[in-house]
Amino acid sequence: MARVDVFPDADALLDAAADAVTAMAAESIRARGRVTLALSGGATPRGLYERLAGPWRDRIDWTRVHVYWGDERCVPPTHADSNYRLASETLLRHVPVPDAQIHRMAGELEPALAARQYTATLASALDARAGAPPVLDLVLLGLGADGHTASLFPGSEAVDDTKNLVVATPPAEGRGWRLSLTLPVLNASRSTLWLVAGEPKAAALAAVLDGLPAPLPLPAQRVTGHDVRWLVDRAAARLTSAAE
Repeated sequence: MARVDVFPDADALLDAAADAVTAMAAESIRARGRVTLALSGGATPRGLYERLAGPWRDRIDWTRVHVYWGDERCVPPTHADSNYRLASETLLRHVPVPDAQIHRMAGELEPALAARQYTATLASALDARAGAPPVLDLVLLGLGADGHTASLFPGSEAVDDTKNLVVATPPAEGRGWRLSLTLPVLNASRSTLWLVAGEPKAAALAAVLDGLPAPLPLPAQRVTGHDVRWLVDRAAARLTSAAE
């Protein structure tokens, strides 16, 4: 069963997230000699990355961190919308992760080619067994107001894809092409940490945590995982049973 922690505001949530990431990283390094971490984009993770690069920096052996991404927009890595650029500017430039251990999605390539390349990266770098998805130690996820997570959106064929590790999701409703890990990869992770802040996420969060009605099945409802923890602020949790 997932653990849900409600915090008074986003700052308290992000402090707890930094504590959680550093603890999980230390445990993975003790157990396996490294930690494989999938990052996400968005405003809430930005605050986490700034903390990890600042006050929490010395709590992680960054030379043993291997960085991946849960999703990416199909733009060059220097583009303002790039999830890689966000992580690079707020975190990776400020910590000693070896370049060879930073595995970005090549959003500048043709989308299907980029998805195939990242599939090969995951399968080789994470020593995936034949027929089984690769196992990341920790996946960071956010929740969209429409119930999407990573770049898996309600009604998208990508949500039901169980054959591929990485998919290219076509443009829809003002979105451009995106790349995303699929549910089999997300659900194979050893730990999943959700970060959800703000009142606009309240209805989607209630639908995911308490099964309240939603217009379409929400992709976030299908992320199960093995060790799942939700860090949410009071505004996002206001419609959930966790707020009681």
